[in-house]
Amino acid sequence: MTIEVLVLEDDALEAALDDVAKLRIAVFRDWPYLYDGDLGYEKRYLKTYRHSPNAILVGAFDGSRLVGASTGTPMEEHGDEFGAAFTGTGIHLTDIFYCAESVLLPDYRGRGLGHAFFDAREAHARKLGRSHSAFCRVVRPEDHPLHPASYRPLDAFWRKRGYAPLEGAVAEYSWKDIGEAEPTTKPMQFWIREL
Repeated sequence: MTIEVLVLEDDALEAALDDVAKLRIAVFRDWPYLYDGDLGYEKRYLKTYRHSPNAILVGAFDGSRLVGASTGTPMEEHGDEFGAAFTGTGIHLTDIFYCAESVLLPDYRGRGLGHAFFDAREAHARKLGRSHSAFCRVVRPEDHPLHPASYRPLDAFWRKRGYAPLEGAVAEYSWKDIGEAEPTTKPMQFWIREL
């Protein structure tokens, strides 16, 4: 099977946003995010990619079906709570490109699409003159009751790409976990690399 990875712009971007929202809800429902997704919230969140000329949306297609997506924006264009995590690090927000998320359906993992997603976003960051690329991941306790024994973290993949956790760069972000009545705040550890 051939998967096509495309940077989506204009009409193609607009056409994909509903499917990206559904992918985010499906993929982030699993560990470690446990996100009880809301389509209305997702559509509001994804407006960033519609309205920012510096944002990027990368799609992975199996024929006409969107099976994965990856996004990114200049850090100063993302939420204030994320930018605040870099206070005291010595790195200016205007030097950082934020690789917001990569979501990929389970049947399509292990085929190099994660690398393709990072390649496209890092190339975009370089075009924008950014010196660093960063992303964050949720930090969950190892003894969390929903932690699956089979879970394999992506740390080795990220380190192979040159990323490492940035000490002290932790954002706080809230969402509703599956099985919870209200949103709760989670720590989000930033990983970063020089481009």
